[in-house]
Amino acid sequence: MNKTQLAFPEEFRTRAIASLKRYVDDELEVKMSDLKAGLLLDYLTTELGPTIYNMAIADARGFFEERAADLDAACHRAEFTYWPRSR
Repeated sequence: MNKTQLAFPEEFRTRAIASLKRYVDDELEVKMSDLKAGLLLDYLTTELGPTIYNMAIADARGFFEERAADLDAACHRAEFTYWPRSR
């Protein structure tokens, strides 16, 4: 099985593990070791990370496509305006 794991900065990983441990303790009333919380973090990011990433890319693509569609209207400048129009 090919697993893709995100490489988090150490400070982030430490804080994420602490957060997972607190969540599991508060919500499930289960004490979790750093090792188990790290394994859960690895599982969640490997299993759910690609879907979350793809959703974020789709959102960004939609944002930029929407802005690009407005480029003509937002950036259009009238041409040949040096000479005033005669009536």
